[in-house]
Amino acid sequence: MGWIKSLQQAIDYMEEHLIDDELSIKRIAKEGNSSVFHFQRIFSLLTDMSVAEYVRRRRLTLAAYELSNSASRIIDIAYKYGYDTPESFSKAFRKHHGITPTEARKKKGQLNSYNRLVIQVSLKGAEPMKYRIVEKRKLSNRRC
Repeated sequence: MGWIKSLQQAIDYMEEHLIDDELSIKRIAKEGNSSVFHFQRIFSLLTDMSVAEYVRRRRLTLAAYELSNSASRIIDIAYKYGYDTPESFSKAFRKHHGITPTEARKKKGQLNSYNRLVIQVSLKGAEPMKYRIVEKRKLSNRRC
């Protein structure tokens, strides 16, 4: 179960540094005690998304929350969550949430929320399966 703990440590590291410009896949993989290649592969197999996609979704979720619950300027929120221009933030926000940042601020429409990932293991197949072997008679090759 050591790899599960390592993966969760990497996810926790991403969450703690979502607003940090220095969030790199190399550092994330290191936190997960893995190579970049293997970390990205395992992460995408388990979550059905890339590390970059997870980070983007989480940042846009947090940005939407902040837009709805603060008086911070949209441009400041865009910069805070890693977007170089308000236009790129607005485009990503609209693609992700289906509404503009201004509409989110005015609480017009619904927002998509992606929660923090938590690794939980559930094993199935430990129960014995009851079965029986049945032989079937061979059908004759008669023609009708």
